[in-house]
Amino acid sequence: MGLIIAFVIFIGSMITMLITGHSMVWALLIGLVLFAVLGLHRLKTGEEQMSLSKGLRELAINSWGSIKDSLIVIEVMLIIGFITAAWRVSGTITVFVYYGMKVIVPPLFLVITFLLSCLLSYALGTSFGVAGTVGVIFMALARSGGVNPVITAGVIMSGIYFGDRGSPVSSSANMVAGVTKTDILENVRLMMKTAILPFAITLAAYAVLSVINPISHVDADIIQAFENEFTLSPWAFVPAVLMLALPLFKVGVILSISISIVASVAVAFFVEKVPILAILKILVFGYHSTGDGLAAILDGGGLVSMLEIVAILAISCAYSGIFNRTDMLQNLLNLIEKCCTKTGRYATTFIVSVATCVVFCNQTIATLMCSDLLTRPYLNTGGSRQELAIDMENTVIIVVGLIPWCIACSVPLTFFNIGISALPFAFYMYLVPLCYFFTKKRWFVNRVHASEHQDG
Repeated sequence: MGLIIAFVIFIGSMITMLITGHSMVWALLIGLVLFAVLGLHRLKTGEEQMSLSKGLRELAINSWGSIKDSLIVIEVMLIIGFITAAWRVSGTITVFVYYGMKVIVPPLFLVITFLLSCLLSYALGTSFGVAGTVGVIFMALARSGGVNPVITAGVIMSGIYFGDRGSPVSSSANMVAGVTKTDILENVRLMMKTAILPFAITLAAYAVLSVINPISHVDADIIQAFENEFTLSPWAFVPAVLMLALPLFKVGVILSISISIVASVAVAFFVEKVPILAILKILVFGYHSTGDGLAAILDGGGLVSMLEIVAILAISCAYSGIFNRTDMLQNLLNLIEKCCTKTGRYATTFIVSVATCVVFCNQTIATLMCSDLLTRPYLNTGGSRQELAIDMENTVIIVVGLIPWCIACSVPLTFFNIGISALPFAFYMYLVPLCYFFTKKRWFVNRVHASEHQDG
């Protein structure tokens, strides 16, 4: 009963912070106190009969152990903050959008919008960053060129979650790899394979819609504004080329990002003529334009922008330590394990993913909760950590963007000034979990069922 009350208060805090616009960190701290108190009570009244001081020490040790396990993920997230600012100040994002606009032909507007959103979200690993830059610009082009803005918003949603799910520099992909203790590059390889079919179907569907809804013209004023405000040097492509190519040669994620950042700093200094001290400030605090034109759309990024996500991750990992030490989720884990056996691990993951996304309204927290709730059932029913990682990438990481009250959905749609009517056109986000449901056996053999068949 105590656990139910604690979760009700915790969820109430989450909803309150969401409505009032306050940071989710406060709700997580409230939850941390609640679960710590509940954990201390369990340790004191359980078989171990621990004193208050010893119980506190046990929970602190286990919580710190869980946080230590996530330090590599925290390191990656912090360095991702640097690259999101570096690509802005070097003009890398700008040249992609500019030259993408230059090659637009009327019947291919939606196709180019989708492909450019995919490319940039994969290179940057951020859905919000691409939605707030490329997304805003292409929405403006759609409105001025007579293309249905609702369809365009759905196309961009598909594109930004292509990279958010499957990029080696995505914070969500690195988080999944960290909590499941799997290799990020191996995960990316499998995610690319499982994305081929939904990507192909999505591209074909958008090709049809693109022909039906051609753009009448590309606003020349927007192109002129880019030419007036940016250098638009081909050198700005170099950081992106390095970031896309290095992982293909088995270069580690952190090293790949670091090399891309160095290249961005060089381009910003030598080409864009930005002073080195100003560049370093931007890397920490983010890019902030002094003008009111298109440059202002690029505002954001930087180390500071990732601090809240890092805090959420650290506190949520502390939850894991408390849950594991006190076994307070044991009954729920047993129920989930039975579901894994009866309905299959992927179906169970999908159900848990939807539930955690609906309740917690946040991709980071939902991901960590899915890991806590599914790791033990997966391992006990013959699954592997690798299987769990890919199953989560094809459920919670995508599903959260389809739930209207979740931040992952509401923020991009706010950027686009479009309501939830755009969601039915986000084909890729539906097709990833659906196609994986029918093709999973190609990638992961259900060892439990195979064993039962042999025993029979």
